[in-house]
Amino acid sequence: MSRSLNKVTLIGNLGNDPEVRSTSGGNRVATFSLATSRSWNGPAGDRQEKTEWHRCVVWNTKTSQLADIVEKYVKKGDKLYVEGRIEYRQWQDKEGQTRYSTEINVRELIMLSGRSGGGDYDGESGSAPQRARSAPAPAKAATATKAGEDFEDFPGALNDEDDDLPF
Repeated sequence: MSRSLNKVTLIGNLGNDPEVRSTSGGNRVATFSLATSRSWNGPAGDRQEKTEWHRCVVWNTKTSQLADIVEKYVKKGDKLYVEGRIEYRQWQDKEGQTRYSTEINVRELIMLSGRSGGGDYDGESGSAPQRARSAPAPAKAATATKAGEDFEDFPGALNDEDDDLPF
């Protein structure tokens, strides 16, 4: 038997604030557009760029409240890592026309902007937002005048005998 895989990984910026709504069954869903760009040098050496827009859909499930996380922490312009699967839908509109849609059903997202705390959230495990995998550089203290003064207590911590480490 052959296997298949439907997995999408995107890093991009939000075009607008997410739209969050509730279904008739009481489930919450968030939708947003994510822009990804690529650039290259054209035949004449001129710089060219193309932006693709991806419609992303995030659902609350029994094990996660991912749509609520998106509503609370994600804003227009934020940089996101999203992982999910591609889905194609078709439906009839009010005029009877057949409409088609391509969507990314998001299963995991990581907030990369850092403004909202830069946490990540795995929609499958139901874990709470965690610290980003690569933390941003700490902001300098307003009173620091020389490099390193904002970490004055750090060297003393290395000299402590009682460090509570298990090894």
